[in-house]
Amino acid sequence: MTRNGIGIRTAQLRPTRLKGQIHVYDGAGKGKSQAALGVVLRSIGNGINNSNNYNRVLLLRFLKGPERDYDEDGAIAALQRGFPHLIDQVRTGRAEFFDKHEITVFDTQEALRGWDVAKGAIASGLYSVVVLDEINPVLDLGLLKVDEVIKTLKSKPQDLEVIATGRGAPQELLDIADLHSEMKPQHHSAAELQGLEGIEIYTGSGKGKSTSALGKALKAIGRGINHPGSTRVLIMQWLKGGSGYTEDEAIAALQQSYPEVVDHQRCGGDAIVWRNSRQELDYIEAERGWEIAKTAIASGLYKTIILDELNPTVDLELLPVEPIVEALLRKPRHTEVIITGRCQNQPEYFELASVHSEVYCHKHYANHGVELKRGVDF
Repeated sequence: MTRNGIGIRTAQLRPTRLKGQIHVYDGAGKGKSQAALGVVLRSIGNGINNSNNYNRVLLLRFLKGPERDYDEDGAIAALQRGFPHLIDQVRTGRAEFFDKHEITVFDTQEALRGWDVAKGAIASGLYSVVVLDEINPVLDLGLLKVDEVIKTLKSKPQDLEVIATGRGAPQELLDIADLHSEMKPQHHSAAELQGLEGIEIYTGSGKGKSTSALGKALKAIGRGINHPGSTRVLIMQWLKGGSGYTEDEAIAALQQSYPEVVDHQRCGGDAIVWRNSRQELDYIEAERGWEIAKTAIASGLYKTIILDELNPTVDLELLPVEPIVEALLRKPRHTEVIITGRCQNQPEYFELASVHSEVYCHKHYANHGVELKRGVDF
């Protein structure tokens, strides 16, 4: 059978890989550190019901010293309170931007301190995932020796996942990466002319769209925990009606700990949807999801609304575009709407985005026959 258009694989039972991969998220677009946070959420979900500590995650944040507050701080603190046995965080560097001409001894020492932590964590066997957040600009600034970092990563334990983020990834790192997603910013004059804010779109063929949206949701959850009732979050997911997603378990645990902050809804069947295999249930489920989302957008009750995989749902013509445009134009100014998913034809609502990252796939292990991994990819 010929498969036309966008196809989405949902949470079917599937084989999963054991070997860890090296992921690189770079580019000038938004979503790199958010994607790493999304993997952290999935990894925690995978470890909640396991008695061993192997699903532990290290989040090592370069160039993000404690003197400055970041959006993700609250989310990470909430995860650490809820799952202290599953996540460690280390922050290094000063809390301000600088270029190669402004490097101080402190910057070099902090980069080396962070790398000492990274080397020990990679060698320890204690972690299933090590996130090296903003290591790419550290390497680009010359604060660490690229060849030493490459040597350590090439000799990592076989089952360890390593995620490197930030602009300016050196070619030597890209050469050994198993996955390389580049976030490229896209600009829409209509959004600027109309003064539209709070609509973000993540699309493209690369990995990191839904994962980045999960990271964005975590940031919003962190804000909501510190300010209950003022920053409620809705995660609405299309084409993912099945079970087996590791983020489900982590989100459910967060809902139990912080019921006033996060709502999570799914719609769709547990099957691949292709343009020439659409069934009546696909349309019914897509419309059910949109009714929930439309009400949430109009209500003003949510600070952040994630519309995960809405783009392919529209591209498959399971939903019309016009009602989505109308709902986004009428949304309360304080409500953020994040829309994800690949599509072959960009719908009209893309023109309303104040942030639009096109995620380009330069490398993906799945394209070389490597299976996806529970707790990392789904």
